[in-house]
Formats: sequence, structure tokens, C-alpha cells
Amino acid sequence: MENYSPTFKARLGLFIAVGLAIFVIAIFYIGKQQNLFNPVFKITANFQNVSGLRVGNNVRFSGIDVGVVDNIRIINDSTVQVAALIRKNVQEFIKSDSKATIGSSGIIGDRVLNIAQGSTSAAIINDGQHLMAIEPIETDAIIASLNNTSANVEVVAKELAEIMLNINSGKGMLGQLIVDSVIAENVSQTIANFMKSSKEFDEIIELTQKNVFEFMEKLQLTAAKTEIASTALGEIMVKINSGEGTLGMLIQDTTMASNLNQTLDNLKKSSQGLDENMNALKYNIFFRRYFRKQAEKDEIERIKSEKKDSREKEIISEPEEH
Repeated sequence: MENYSPTFKARLGLFIAVGLAIFVIAIFYIGKQQNLFNPVFKITANFQNVSGLRVGNNVRFSGIDVGVVDNIRIINDSTVQVAALIRKNVQEFIKSDSKATIGSSGIIGDRVLNIAQGSTSAAIINDGQHLMAIEPIETDAIIASLNNTSANVEVVAKELAEIMLNINSGKGMLGQLIVDSVIAENVSQTIANFMKSSKEFDEIIELTQKNVFEFMEKLQLTAAKTEIASTALGEIMVKINSGEGTLGMLIQDTTMASNLNQTLDNLKKSSQGLDENMNALKYNIFFRRYFRKQAEKDEIERIKSEKKDSREKEIISEPEEH
């Protein structure tokens, strides 16, 4: 050591100091990444497949790295338990009904354990609590699905190419519409005729609306006249009910109604007396001959009517016998 110069010794000491400083910084950085110097709490979640997750991978909550995967162990043939250490200062934001899932950091990045936000009404997660897990989607399954989709797209593209080739060659109705100018002209003429018919139909609708409006105006006028007539009739009925006028007096005035009944009774008695007088005249010496001649005349008319009826019956019955 005595052969080394002071300069060499100074350089050696500086090299060692720098190495120690780098080592301490690396230890501090790694410890910070692994949460060795921060208070942490532990959570667990069970998966059927951890999909490439490793010890030391990050744990994210709301897209922020909040911890690391501490342990991965197989529980049985269908369950793998993942234990994670999370910083204590984010414990108040993670709820007991939060769910864990496995994702990736970017498209082809490392796998990470994601913790979804829970409901605001749930309690805060406790140290060592077990979270419900959502199984990750396998990359192989996605690739297989993409392969199937690609194959289907290839088939569709091939069929579409054949359809376009047939159309360009004039096959089928669509191809004829595109290639044959006569058909295209006929279609254009049909559309023009349809537009013309539509215009005429609009005119008919407009005329119909006009007629309907006129009918509604006449109906409204009739309703107004009916209202006036009903009002006048109502006034007449009020006057009748109040005893005004002859009809009102007939309905409301009991004295007049009694007099009318008495008059009708007198007329009935007078007609009965007249019948008795007429019967008495039949036996009167001066009128007896007149009534006898009138009775003989009525008898002759009755006999003639009976003979006429019998002849008509004989005429009707003769064709039926032949």
C-alpha cells in the first residue's frame, strides 16, 4: 500500500464513495418501488388464470400505481391466489366491494393487477381483506377470435367481389339497371309518372280539405241556427210552464181545463140526444116513408155488391181449373 501514490488513493476512495452512493440510491429506488419504506396493507384475490402476472408487477387503482404483487400461489387445480401490498395512504379510497382484474400496461406491456372503484356507500377495505375477482381475457382467445373474424371478412370480400363483377357485366336486375340504358330510362319515366301522380294526389287532397272546411262551416252555421231554435223553443216552454198563452192556460189553468171537460161532456150528451131524436124520426109518420126508401136503397146496393164479388171469384177460379 505504501507503493500507491496519494493520487491513486484519492481516486480509489472517490470510486468507492460513488459506488456506495449508487448502491444506496438503487436500494432506495427499488425499495420505494416495492414499498419497502412505506406503510402498506395487504389484499388478496383468487383467479382461475393469472394470465402471465408475476411477483413484483404493479398494482393500479384508477390508473395509478399504488402497490406491487407480493405473492402468487396455487390453491388448488382451479384457483390461484394473488396477494398484493398497497400503500396505506390510498386505503381510504378503496372500498370493500371493489373488484380485482388482471390487465396489461399498454398493448404488449407487463401484466398489472387492476383494482376497480367500488360504490361510495360501501365501507373502506380492511388489511388482509379478500376482493372479488374478474377473470382476465386471454390474449390467445382474442387472437383466435380475430383469426375467425379475418376468415369471415375474407369470405365476405370474395362474395362481394363476385357480386360487383356480375353487376359490371350486366347480370341480374341491378346490373341491368346500371348497364342497360333503356331500363334506366324506363325507371326514370316511371319515377316521373309517380311524381306527377303524387302531385295530382296532393291537389285532390287539397280540394278535399277545402270541401271539408266548407262542410264544417255549413255544419257550424246549422249548429248556430239549431242553438237559436232551441233557445226560442226553451223560451216557449218556459212561457207554457208559467201559464202564458192559450196552450199555457190549457196546461196550467185548472179552471179552464175543468170548463173544457164540461164542454166536452155536454157535447157528448148532445150527440146522444141527437141519436135518440134521429131514431124517433124513423117512426114518425112524416119521416117514416123516407127512412124506409133509404133502407130499401141500401139493401139494393148491398145485393149488387155481393153479386159483383161472386162473379169476380168465378172468373178467377176458372183459369186455375184448366
